[in-house]
Amino acid sequence: MGAFLCLDRIAVQVMISRPIVVGPIIGLMLHDPATGLITGAFVELLWIDHIPLGKYVPPNDTIAAVLITAGAILAGHGLGEVPPELIALSILLFAPFAYIAKEMNILLFKSNEALSARVHEDAQRGDIRAIAAAQWHGMAKTFLTSAVCIFAFLVTGAYLLAWVYPLLPMRALRALTLTYCFIPVLGVAIALNTIKMRGALPLFAGLFLVFMAAVHIL
Repeated sequence: MGAFLCLDRIAVQVMISRPIVVGPIIGLMLHDPATGLITGAFVELLWIDHIPLGKYVPPNDTIAAVLITAGAILAGHGLGEVPPELIALSILLFAPFAYIAKEMNILLFKSNEALSARVHEDAQRGDIRAIAAAQWHGMAKTFLTSAVCIFAFLVTGAYLLAWVYPLLPMRALRALTLTYCFIPVLGVAIALNTIKMRGALPLFAGLFLVFMAAVHIL
């Protein structure tokens, strides 16, 4: 499913590859949509200012959302519910893979340049079937690459999370709690900086106070 959602980044482009959508979908498949909604929102905010314009290839936040959501839920299996500290640890562990996946995407785009040149020749000959085959070939490469990456990263990462989390001392857990509270604050700051909103500082301060009050109540 993660690899299928990644196809939306290059093919259909109906926004189902956005982390805010990917997180709940993966969470629903793993019977924990609430955790998926939280992780998807966090990842969405962290990379909301990275837009694929021109030749710029942004970090693959789709793969990051899949790994963070599935990693937290799988590692938290048996705990009843996924604690915020485990979510924060999953984000810290899997977030760098967005940049690894970005480099793999760049290599894929370069490899597709040969397909593009071949399609140009097929178009000159009027060979519609060859053009369609090249299109499916490019999509298949993206799907398989994403699937292999997600499988490899998730298997090792989920086991690492499940092994490390119960061994963490109380100080580390408190640090992860603060990290969990800080991530959405950082994300809101990134979002406000993106839209260049006048009077953003008071709004940001107000959102921060509301969020901290909600965390205290919960």
